[in-house]
Amino acid sequence: MKQFLLVSFALALCAGCDTPGSAPRDSAAGAGSEASARTFRGEYPIKATATVGMVADIVRNVGGEHVRVTQLMGSGVDPHLYRVTRDDVQTMLGGDMIFYSGLMLEGKMSDTLVKLANNKCVVAVTERIDEAQLLEPEDLAGHYDPHVWMDVSAWANCVDAVAAALTDFDPSHADSYRTNADVYRQRLMQLDEYGRRSLGSIPAQRRVLITSHDAFNYFGRAYGLEVLGVQGLSTESEAGLQRVNELVALIAAQGIRAVFVESSVPRKNIEALVEGARAKGYDVRIGGELFSDAMGEAGTYEGTYVGMLDHNITVVTRALGGDAPDRGMQGKLSHARGAGE
Repeated sequence: MKQFLLVSFALALCAGCDTPGSAPRDSAAGAGSEASARTFRGEYPIKATATVGMVADIVRNVGGEHVRVTQLMGSGVDPHLYRVTRDDVQTMLGGDMIFYSGLMLEGKMSDTLVKLANNKCVVAVTERIDEAQLLEPEDLAGHYDPHVWMDVSAWANCVDAVAAALTDFDPSHADSYRTNADVYRQRLMQLDEYGRRSLGSIPAQRRVLITSHDAFNYFGRAYGLEVLGVQGLSTESEAGLQRVNELVALIAAQGIRAVFVESSVPRKNIEALVEGARAKGYDVRIGGELFSDAMGEAGTYEGTYVGMLDHNITVVTRALGGDAPDRGMQGKLSHARGAGE
């Protein structure tokens, strides 16, 4: 009977998973902030579920030995298109806390998160980011651009959100969570400085970043690049022939030397740009594969948030003519060279 009720509840939750919420910030956040006042009375480690790798990485670093993290979406998974499964719901129901990015990144999970927030501690890590730091594109119908992790200094605010949630939930280890958060923040500050120094070395006329979809606007704002995507903010949007032709013309006119594919988005649109430019007598290459909505493989340096951004910074810098170490900030990159180098 217990298993039957669990599966029935899971099916009820999944019934609404395809409908994104409508608020500029996720509607689960309010319920989650109330739930976070509950304290932990179970067994350690705390069982935390995180939606995407960037969020999971914060929770692992801040939670340390007191928290075990289960990540729902792995390497190469597009969160814009992800639909929650029955197993996902059972994982979240069986855990103690749920952490998600918010800002409609996990739009197809919104209803599920709202329902779970009635009984679980559900935390949107972007809730503590000042709205002044968020981008609100005209074509996103009043919602904020969710790709905040591309600006390391803005994403660092999410560390405070995780630390606060864990401290409220488990006050007995508050000092540990605060110490871990401070250490992690220091690493992010070093990463941000590396980004400013490396990307700042790209010659002014080459500071144009063309990618598969508009996931890099925060990256461009933080590090002084003009960013153009073939698709819109969500990978659900289609790339039109007119957009491809516009970018081909810009590539030829400005002498752009490299464009970039993304690990969680099909390559076809970028390959169309390369072929279109070649048809006009201009040779542009694919400068490398960037991590946009998902990190690298679990267990690798690129499978951490620091490694993910180190990779992106290094590949973009080198492909566009700037100066960055072959193996990145810490010499740990396993795929530092872009395609064609």
